[in-house]
Amino acid sequence: MTTLPQSTEKKLGLVIDLDTCVGCHACVISCKEWNTSNYGAPLSDMDAYGAEPVGTFLNRVHTFEVKQENKPAQVTHFPKSCLHCEDAPCVTVCPTGASYKRVEDGIVLVNESDCIGCGLCAWSCPYGAREMDAAEGVMKKCTLCVDRIYNENIPEEDRVPSCVRTCPAGARHFGDFADPESNVSILTAAREGFDLMPEQGTKPVNKYLPPRPKTDVEQIDILGPLLARQPEETGGFLGWLDRTLEKL
Repeated sequence: MTTLPQSTEKKLGLVIDLDTCVGCHACVISCKEWNTSNYGAPLSDMDAYGAEPVGTFLNRVHTFEVKQENKPAQVTHFPKSCLHCEDAPCVTVCPTGASYKRVEDGIVLVNESDCIGCGLCAWSCPYGAREMDAAEGVMKKCTLCVDRIYNENIPEEDRVPSCVRTCPAGARHFGDFADPESNVSILTAAREGFDLMPEQGTKPVNKYLPPRPKTDVEQIDILGPLLARQPEETGGFLGWLDRTLEKL
């Protein structure tokens, strides 16, 4: 079994703002494109246009409608990928050492050449953040775009995960949680960022910012005027005369 480092030099991760995420799935598409084009074995799509399509995605967006008493219903878009947990069970359960957590930055990765596709890591992950690639027979997961964030051959502003760079609403933020002055640390403290399923004891690095309650939303009757019964028009010469005079 693989062991976890006692500590890491950095804690790189994401802050996801549930208040500003619009559920556009731009992060899903950009993640798929970047990792298929550049990282390891491509993320496969099996029978993409058939009756039972199956695809591998490292990032997904779930949408829920939440209704609280005496408050208007809210739609929440919930992006989910690997949380790069400090106490990652997917690492300690791996029988070959293919899953590991990096000491230098805390990113959890999979060495695909050592992965035997047993699926134990997926079973142990309480967040469902790992996916078996049907074509390659190896486990896939978010890498925080490790091949982007350290790549000096691309512009500095692009050295962030692809999902962060793409998000049109600015709902995704990347940084070092080990630094209390980093953007992600400040955001988490200011907006009371929370862990996903803290009762699991995995200590996820990624944080979520809660949606603000929409208490000031006014109920506007949009369809009422359109559905109201319209007066019947007068026919014949008098009707034509009436419509003509209205235009003058």
